[in-house]
Amino acid sequence: MLCGVPSTLWEYIMVVIRLARGGSKHRPFFNIVVADKRVRRDGRFIERIGFYNPIAKGGEEGLRIMQDRLTHWVGVGAQASPTVERLIKQGASAAAKAA
Repeated sequence: MLCGVPSTLWEYIMVVIRLARGGSKHRPFFNIVVADKRVRRDGRFIERIGFYNPIAKGGEEGLRIMQDRLTHWVGVGAQASPTVERLIKQGASAAAKAA
């Protein structure tokens, strides 16, 4: 049993990679999470694989994604939301520029 769901049901659950909002009013902060599609946006999630800070300034880190966990979840069939797909591309291009 994982996250309250019997292991036999995991193969039937639609899993998505999406943003869960945190922070306070006018200061958004988003966690990149793997969650069951039926659960509300900021509700229960399976795993947190990164974060996105849209108001990061200067030397602050604005985006972090654990690539090994992202590869794992995409490999088992999780689908990323359009916004998360955009952030993944943005993170990959930033990593290419830094290298």
